[in-house]
Amino acid sequence: MTDILDTLQALIHARKQTPVTGSYTNSLFESGRGRIAQKVGEEAVEVVVAALSQDAPRQISEAADLVYHLLVLLTELGLSLDDVRAELAKRHAPKPE
Repeated sequence: MTDILDTLQALIHARKQTPVTGSYTNSLFESGRGRIAQKVGEEAVEVVVAALSQDAPRQISEAADLVYHLLVLLTELGLSLDDVRAELAKRHAPKPE
């Protein structure tokens, strides 16, 4: 079974390589790195607000928006989930004695 995050990352990458008219993802790429980064920040704030004052469905929705926008930013930066996975694995690797 394919992981939804990998599927979404592949779709975002495809939109960057082959733009689709009317695509929200493409509108983000067209707006540039600064705007994409700004959207990640906005979505992060919305996650915090939801965590403090909203119900679980809203919290999940906001978290999904944040993950999506982060994937767009990673793609814009030429990075991927595998880069993030590798960093997390490195951080959690057993320490030599």
